[in-house]
Amino acid sequence: MSRKFTPKIVTANDLRAGDVVYLTASDDWSRHHHEAEFLEDEAIAELRLLRALGQGDIVVGPYLAEARQGTQGPEPVHFREAFRTRGPSNYAHGKQEATNV
Repeated sequence: MSRKFTPKIVTANDLRAGDVVYLTASDDWSRHHHEAEFLEDEAIAELRLLRALGQGDIVVGPYLAEARQGTQGPEPVHFREAFRTRGPSNYAHGKQEATNV
């Protein structure tokens, strides 16, 4: 028996900067998880993933990640995705540098 579909977002890494990015409803890539398009329909989620896979000149490694709707937009469900929202962990650059984490 197949598992019930759970809401997703499309995430990848920016090809040039390496930052984690999220596909928005307007077909842009954002570095902010809460700006990602919240996908509640499995067929639409698969189509959005195909769209991302076709943007190999912009992003690498796109995939669907589970999400839940929060007050500000989509929120990560799993630790890995929450960790990815904070940026690289080896030294302060990118998101960490900007927020002085």
